[in-house]
Amino acid sequence: MKKLGAEILVECLKREGVKHIFGYPGGVVLNIFDALYDDKDLKLILTRHEQGAVHAADGYARASGKVGVALVTSGPGATNTVTGIATASMDSIPVVVFSGQVPTMLIGNDAFQEADIVGITRPCTKYNYLVKDVNDLARIVREAFHIASTGRPGPVLIDLPKDVTAGKADFVWPQEIKIRSYRPTYEGNKWMIKQAANEIAKAKKPVIMAGGGVIISGASKELKELAELSQIPVTMTLMGLGGFPGTHELSLGMLGMHGTYYANMSVQESDLLIGIGVRFDDRVTGKMGTFAPHAKIVHIDIDPTSIRKNIRVDTPIVGDVKHVLKDLLKFLKEEKEQWDAIRKTWLKQIKTWKLGMPLKYTYVENVIKPQFVIEKLYEITKGDAIITTEVGQNQMWAAQFYKFNKPRTFLTSGGLGTMGYGFPAAIGAQLAYPDKLVIDIAGDGSIQMNIQELATAVINKLPVKVAILNNHYLGMVRQWQELFFGERYSYSHLDVVPDFVKVAEAYGAVGFRATKPSEVEPVIKEALKVKDRPVFMDFIVDWKEKVYPMVPAGAAINEMLFEEEKREEKKLKAVR
Repeated sequence: MKKLGAEILVECLKREGVKHIFGYPGGVVLNIFDALYDDKDLKLILTRHEQGAVHAADGYARASGKVGVALVTSGPGATNTVTGIATASMDSIPVVVFSGQVPTMLIGNDAFQEADIVGITRPCTKYNYLVKDVNDLARIVREAFHIASTGRPGPVLIDLPKDVTAGKADFVWPQEIKIRSYRPTYEGNKWMIKQAANEIAKAKKPVIMAGGGVIISGASKELKELAELSQIPVTMTLMGLGGFPGTHELSLGMLGMHGTYYANMSVQESDLLIGIGVRFDDRVTGKMGTFAPHAKIVHIDIDPTSIRKNIRVDTPIVGDVKHVLKDLLKFLKEEKEQWDAIRKTWLKQIKTWKLGMPLKYTYVENVIKPQFVIEKLYEITKGDAIITTEVGQNQMWAAQFYKFNKPRTFLTSGGLGTMGYGFPAAIGAQLAYPDKLVIDIAGDGSIQMNIQELATAVINKLPVKVAILNNHYLGMVRQWQELFFGERYSYSHLDVVPDFVKVAEAYGAVGFRATKPSEVEPVIKEALKVKDRPVFMDFIVDWKEKVYPMVPAGAAINEMLFEEEKREEKKLKAVR
């Protein structure tokens, strides 16, 4: 019996194990929405904006490790997904986006609500499809999920003309996926892995730099075993936080522009840097010509195009991180070195840096410091929460002052730096894990980017907590303007900021506010008691506070600025 294309699509999604779809209806996808109407196995989460739908699918994928799914209509519905798709692409997140399209006979004729979404998204998808024949639909969906979730993950878009979803065909589910030109390398070259083991055995001052690839490959256990076996300290990129326990004695925290002093110093003084699942992006390396100047570099990544793209590499290993680390551990166990003795001097130096220059901030009486809010969130939750963030100062303070001990508990837009990401991502994470505590750490600017998703959270009774660090500024923009533009705050002051408590209540959510330090803890505790609705916690924080340490643009990562320094403008030259 033949099925409609819309019915074939729904059946494909169920066979892929999809439980939630995030979407927004429109004319050319109405037959798909109609096919979903009576389905008991698939639940469509109606967001209030298509960007919110893709960010929610992204948050669902990051938290669960499964493929996130979004469904939108053609034209503006499709173009509204681009920011979410680009966000997922930069951070290697498996998302499949289904966009409606005008009938095939009208494509290219400037039909109503037509947009070349395949062409528009080609630079920011791992792959995309325009389905022209309903008989190809099941195969294409199967391929899309395979491509999105294997190798280096990423978003895949499938454009669905209306006549394809309204057409009929026999449903044939492909049992095997064979794509001749797509064969990711999972096993690393054994000779190169042996070389890496030899370098580790010889190194006196090694550092592991762990990125998002550790989390994606599920290699946190192997990374911890490697660090403990060989007594090598571990620093993490923003995307790598949670890949190695933040409270572990070998943890250096985050490195880079707003990394810890001891992480940046360790990298710059190291004689061996082991990059695991990282891109070596500019926010991590600072001035690339001065990055890790004394170190030999081992780089492990499943994406061959990431190796040697930004940084010289002495030992390149293409392969899945988990597979490669298992092989590396076998070689290292054969070495039978006394790692504690070999690393003793190096670890003592790092301990000195940690004690001498910890992360800190200045307390001011009756003023809420944003770092204090993050510390209280960590103290009260005991680190047992999924944290999402927006982008800017709130993101960096969360990365610095909340300790992440488990993978998939820190969801943030790293590569693209997307304001408005955190709240819909938190909705996706909460749907993936209904019984877990999910907190979005936000700024008063970024939360307004997708604030309409409050309706989505309220209707679905999702108890997402949002901690708004409210300083009435675009905080990171203001920080740069103060340091590098002579305190000329050009259009970074948010003259009108809504009453977030009233906004929450208007949507049927709950709102609390804290205006002094003594109110922070009670507000958090009251918010955590709410189990059936989202909560906005509005913390009125010090508008002058800046994120430190800070590496100015164009500087080496050991050329950090600190709060207590007396700064003169001529010393703070940055690449503008």
